[in-house]
Amino acid sequence: MAEAEMVTRNGARIDFDRFPRTALCHQPTPIEAMPRLSAHLGGPTLFIKRDDCTGLATGGNKTRKLEFLVGEALAQGADMLVTQGAVQSNHVRQTAAAACKMGMACHVLLERRVPDRDASYETTGNVLLDNLFGATHEFRGPGLDMNAEAEAVVEQLRAKGHKVYFIPGGGSNPVGALGYANCAQEIADQCAHTGQSFDWLVMGTGSTGTQAGLVAGFSAIGYDLPVMGVSVRQPKARQVAAVHGLTQRTAEKLGAEAVPESKIFVDDGYVGEGYGIPAESTLEAIRLLARQEGLLLDPVYSAKGMAGLIGMIRQGFFKPSDNILFLHTGGATALFAYEDQLT
Repeated sequence: MAEAEMVTRNGARIDFDRFPRTALCHQPTPIEAMPRLSAHLGGPTLFIKRDDCTGLATGGNKTRKLEFLVGEALAQGADMLVTQGAVQSNHVRQTAAAACKMGMACHVLLERRVPDRDASYETTGNVLLDNLFGATHEFRGPGLDMNAEAEAVVEQLRAKGHKVYFIPGGGSNPVGALGYANCAQEIADQCAHTGQSFDWLVMGTGSTGTQAGLVAGFSAIGYDLPVMGVSVRQPKARQVAAVHGLTQRTAEKLGAEAVPESKIFVDDGYVGEGYGIPAESTLEAIRLLARQEGLLLDPVYSAKGMAGLIGMIRQGFFKPSDNILFLHTGGATALFAYEDQLT
């Protein structure tokens, strides 16, 4: 799409050139119809934003965040990235790949957050790729303040002479959220180009950076597309507060007006037993998308988000005439760590 064609509904745009950035992402990612799933569920009309196709290390939503995070790291002269996440973290995998692409070292802390998994859980899926990308790692037990744990390791590494740039879990801070403020503008541009419009955007929400970036971005350009986050971990009140807090900090970084908490939508009905533990609705969503649309969801984020979308359709939350856009955040490599529940 040519730059001259990229206009939003009210003409407002965000100047992202004022922020350090490095090219990591295939963009714009496509928006595709899901006619078979729409028919299977009896409406509304469903579309999917393919952020599993961002290109870096099998793709995923963290690549957009890493463009700005790694851009800032390079601007600061860093030679090592340090981050943290759960054992099967999509964010860790993409951070490790970004470090390789930029010629940087990468060290990660992996939280054993998901209980009762066999030993292969720590060697397959995303962990296999972390190792392939040469990231060094260490494990932590569940329930710790993982950002604090990682920051302590950062100080140790700096004492050894490394120029470390620390990325919080999920890349979810105002710098990382710029990636999804940019995606909000991209979606508005795509709709202006094609004449499409959507009534809701639905997505899985965890560390908050993706949802916060989208909400801040849509608000900054005056584009009215509500974002429903399906929580993958926290109860609604905590998730709303976390998303709203980061939305405010992201809007401030953009130089945009504050966003009221009433603009933050979260459904916590699909968490199941907890983070990284697929509920029956999660497994149903994985199988439905595979067999109806040939699409692979991951068992931690995107499938819980899709389970929420399916559940809301069945509950009559949407009008049959609505057009709904689902954000696919990637992560299918984690499926291999859940083989026992998928076969």
